[in-house]
Order: sequence, then C-alpha cells, then structure tokens
Amino acid sequence: MHKNLTKFVLVIACLTGSLAVAGPPSGSAYLDGGTSKVGVILCHGRGHHPKWNVVDPLRKGINEKLGYHTLSLQMPADKKNWKAYADDFPRAHQEIEAGIAFLRNEKKVEKIYLMGHSMGSRMATSFLASNPSAPIAAFIGVGIRNGGPGPLDSNANLRRVELPVLDVYGDGGDGVDMTHAEARSDMVSDRYKQVLISGANHTFDGQEEEMVKTVIDWLPKRP
Repeated sequence: MHKNLTKFVLVIACLTGSLAVAGPPSGSAYLDGGTSKVGVILCHGRGHHPKWNVVDPLRKGINEKLGYHTLSLQMPADKKNWKAYADDFPRAHQEIEAGIAFLRNEKKVEKIYLMGHSMGSRMATSFLASNPSAPIAAFIGVGIRNGGPGPLDSNANLRRVELPVLDVYGDGGDGVDMTHAEARSDMVSDRYKQVLISGANHTFDGQEEEMVKTVIDWLPKRP
C-alpha cells in the first residue's frame, strides 16, 4: 500500500511539475559550468540588466576561460537618482540570496564569488557587510562607487568585510573612479588588491579584454 501511494504521489508531482527544479532567478543570465564546483554571481550597474557593460564580458569570459558557472542577476533597475536606490537594497539582497541558493542547491556549487559593478558594487558590498556568514569566498568590484547614506557607500561596506577583495578601476572618463579608489587605497593588503587599468572609463569601453583578464588571472589564485 505504501509503495503504491508513493508511486501515485510521484506521478502527480510529475504531472503538476512540482518536482521540477526552480531554475535561475527570474530575469538572470546563467551560463552552465558543467561539473565545476565554482560559480560567480554578477551584479550589474544602475538602471540596466544582466547582459550590460562590464558584467556581460565578465560572465562570458569567466565561463569560457575558467569553466565556472556564471550567474548575472537582474538587480533592481528603476530609472531614478542613485541615492533613491537605498530603498531597493533589501530586494537586491534577496536576489543575491536567490542566486546563492540556485548555485548551491541546483548546481551543487561549493565555492561562490560575488562581483559588482557601479551600483551593483554598492548592492553587493552591502549584502556582504550585512551577511558576514554568507557562503561567499571573495568579492570582485569593478568601478566601485563610494559615498551616499547607509548601505550605498561601498567604501564603508568594504571596511566591514573580511573576505579577499579584488578592486579593479580606471583613471579615465570623468575621473570619479580614480578618486573613489584612492579613498579605499588604505585597505590594500595581502587580502585586498587594487588594480588600475590605465585610461579605462567607468564601463571599460574598449578595454573590456584587459578588465576580464585581470579578473580571470586573480580568481584561480584564491584558496
């Protein structure tokens, strides 16, 4: 009787789809790493999407060159002033948590790196500062932005994070990234590495290859 009931439940579950895997978070861009136990979660910049500048070449390059799973999330992306994004940070944190759950539970990933560009760096560092026990191995920041109230300030957030950090920035464009990087330079250590890509603007236009290579060279050296 018990075996027949179990079979009946399994049949119903298959018909209703309740046994189907959840899949990656809604709106995200996922590249499968096969049997790799390593994954990278990427957070794009303000008002954009998972295949936008910086995150798109990174998600593709990491997957192709290192064979890692890459998951570029759809972060809160309303068209509004950057300071107004503070209200969206709880939802941003939920997106990152969903990404972690997908990689760990469905893809059996054991080591996860978190990456953020621009507003994505604010959201990602806020998540790390608020969740010190989250299963994240290291943080990659590209075009990290400081300043703003509460969770918006990546500089303040990173000072609460004890993970290895790769901080990639350029000194081109409007010069803001260079100024912000200098404010974080006192954190440089064996744990915290800054890399300047000379002449690069905030979205690394025309220098995507060097930016991607910098990240790809750093990732496999993490313990």
